[in-house]
Amino acid sequence: MASADDIDVFTEALALPADERARLARELLASLSDGEDPDAASSWLDEIERRVQEVRDGTAKFEDWESVRARLESRWRK
Repeated sequence: MASADDIDVFTEALALPADERARLARELLASLSDGEDPDAASSWLDEIERRVQEVRDGTAKFEDWESVRARLESRWRK
């Protein structure tokens, strides 16, 4: 259960300008991280190389922006 002090902190945080709230959110999320995933960079490089090869091979499937946008907007409205 939140104490009165907790509620005051939340109220004050929500009263901050948007850019300050965003900075606070980033700092709070970073404080939860256990650190960098040592395999993440390697995995991303592998994924990028795979996608580049698909483009070069002509096997990549492309989608126009309007279709992607409509799909995302539909997902966010739910």
